[in-house]
Amino acid sequence: MSALEFKNLDTLPAFAALKRLPRIELKKVLSAERVERFSIPMAGGLAFNYAARPVDDAVLDALGQLSREQQLPEKYRALLDGEIFNTGEGRKVLHHLVRGQLGRDVVEDGRNLRAFYVEQQRRIDAFAARVHAGRIVGSTGKPFATVVQIGIGGSDLGPRALYLALTTSAEARGELRLRARFISNVDPDDANETLRGVDLETALFILVSKSGTTQETLTNRQFVIEKMRAAKISGLKPERHMIAVTSETSPLAKSSEYLDSFYIDDYIGGRYSATSAVGGAVLTLAFGPDVFAEVLSGASEADRTALEPDARRNSSMMDALIGVYERNVLGLPTQAVLPYSQALSRFPAHLQQLDMESNGKHVNRDGKPISYQTGPVIFGEPGTNGQHSFYQLLHQGTDIVPLQFVGFRESQDDFDVSIDGSSSRTKLAANLAAQIVAFAIGKDDPNPNKSFAGNRGSSVIHGLQLTPKALGALLAHFENKVMFQGFLWNINSFDQEGVQLGKTLAGRILSGKGLDPVMAAYAKLLGIASPPPRG
Repeated sequence: MSALEFKNLDTLPAFAALKRLPRIELKKVLSAERVERFSIPMAGGLAFNYAARPVDDAVLDALGQLSREQQLPEKYRALLDGEIFNTGEGRKVLHHLVRGQLGRDVVEDGRNLRAFYVEQQRRIDAFAARVHAGRIVGSTGKPFATVVQIGIGGSDLGPRALYLALTTSAEARGELRLRARFISNVDPDDANETLRGVDLETALFILVSKSGTTQETLTNRQFVIEKMRAAKISGLKPERHMIAVTSETSPLAKSSEYLDSFYIDDYIGGRYSATSAVGGAVLTLAFGPDVFAEVLSGASEADRTALEPDARRNSSMMDALIGVYERNVLGLPTQAVLPYSQALSRFPAHLQQLDMESNGKHVNRDGKPISYQTGPVIFGEPGTNGQHSFYQLLHQGTDIVPLQFVGFRESQDDFDVSIDGSSSRTKLAANLAAQIVAFAIGKDDPNPNKSFAGNRGSSVIHGLQLTPKALGALLAHFENKVMFQGFLWNINSFDQEGVQLGKTLAGRILSGKGLDPVMAAYAKLLGIASPPPRG
């Protein structure tokens, strides 16, 4: 492998060439032939179609050259081999390793980390099997019926999105073992609402905190414990209803206050942790080990396809390259993720964290300021709900927003109805197809209120059905897209210092130490009785 070079995007000849190319008018180039040709097979039976993105062969050739100049395949292989890519914290980046071995063995302090991750999932599988068989029960002797994950950020968003995406199909197949719920917000209304209707005698709680010190998570843990005590149920013991997912060095590890502990390490970032024990514990308890194994299989297959050096055959690389073209050449600051699948209702929320926490950076990987734009603002909502909400702005607003659609030809449940000659599923697909064309082609009308400019680009990831394997592939596609864009921008996509400042200041407000008059004034405004400001 050639020596890696880390260069800012605006120093690359291919980027300068890209900026000189003429802009594409989708109205003029979109055709049936283009829809057939601008498509890349993905893992999990999916495909990435970018016919309605504002690129042509000249732009694609320049993007391919950009990928070579920025050494995207080589940097990905180096990351897989365990080289340090989280430069801010001096850490390896190993979320790919939890679902497959694609690079060299990664050994730390004499331990093979792939073997360590596999062993943790095997331990989870064995624990879940005992729960499902009724060999592990609650403190009053009743079998567990609900699993409740307590975590925030990556300990909540990814696992919650995956659980919701899998629930309908699991119920249809009779594979839903335990219902799952999630507590994330330190707002007590969140915990109260989540626990409403939950039988505490049959609830198993998963506390997820890598450090074991996350303020919101520990607060919600104590909230649950006090809730159990307040129930005054004879024999109800919180420690017999809790497990932990944490690091081996955290205060939660091997604690007598938990039935068991399962481990992750600092090489798995929170927003990349859904396929680690962070997601593995709750999803295996909810659906059984086979379903989660299929998620891992789809993700691993997607990771493997992302090794393809030709961007025209690599969906996550192509998605990343076009996104950088839209952001840094066309000057588009936002992207909408629009799944035409209710099962993916929380997937955009997960992608908000994945993308914006990873690539919302203003310095390069060496900590030096950069002079170009990085990660876009991500938002989204399932179709067709979004059509009756913010699509007005997407169609006729003053800003062009690149669109990422997701759609499937079959539902997760067979039951459907036919109204006015078409089924619900057919109506959903018709709306998706119509929106892609409407955004690209628009409509001329003498009435300005009814005129649509068009030339609003989109791509669509599509497949037969949202299976566990397809879900894993979809998740990994976006993880790898974000990774490739970080390489292109020469930033560190794997730390999140922007999360820390607010947490630090909140700590000052709560302790009264280092509290300046402005913070004291806002604390008072929000009803916090704080000590007077002091040094």
